[in-house]
Amino acid sequence: MKHGKKYVDAAKLVDRTKLYDTNEALDTVIKTATAKFDETVELHVKLGVDSRHADQQVRGAVVLPNGTGKNVRILAICKGANQDIAKEAGADYVGAEDMTQKIQQENWMDFDVLITTPDCMGLVGRLGRILGPRGLMPNPKAGTVTPDIAKAIKEAKAGKIEYRLDKTNIIHCPIGKVSFGTEKLAQNLDTLMDAIVKAKPAAAKGQYVRSVAVTSTMGPSVRMNPTKFGG
Repeated sequence: MKHGKKYVDAAKLVDRTKLYDTNEALDTVIKTATAKFDETVELHVKLGVDSRHADQQVRGAVVLPNGTGKNVRILAICKGANQDIAKEAGADYVGAEDMTQKIQQENWMDFDVLITTPDCMGLVGRLGRILGPRGLMPNPKAGTVTPDIAKAIKEAKAGKIEYRLDKTNIIHCPIGKVSFGTEKLAQNLDTLMDAIVKAKPAAAKGQYVRSVAVTSTMGPSVRMNPTKFGG
């Protein structure tokens, strides 16, 4: 893969033989973020589990103390009084059958998070083939299927993110924007890592946190010291 001059110059600032501590890693990511827009900072964590086994899944959600820096568009699928509650809580789109039909018939996807109540899961379940591959299917573990729809909407707006393993046993999550600065990014990173470590499955053997890296949208990856996070 051929990289541009900006990336090549930025990569020279990263010591590939070194495992950085949190603040130094984030300082380096900020220095190497040279795009003209406010780049997202991402955390990538490889775990010593096998996602093919049900008892080794790692999945959950956590509210980042400083948010993600992204305006989260929320679709609430609910009925009756919950629709008014969802609108008041700040949902961008609210509906039931009308919204599920819009997704099915028009392939409408102008939202980032779908939150629903348990009584509407029958409706939402029909959208599994559309929402599943995009990571948008609501899940009780992530708090996106809940009777308390107002709380879920407010948390999502405040910076609640879902973490889950991919097929290669890696978790990929945004932890904020370059403009946040090192201190706020470090707080978000530590909060997310604490949640991932606490979610360690009982069936996991050996070293749990195998590797940790941070990167900006257009910048090089910076490897961190995984032993700092335990597990």
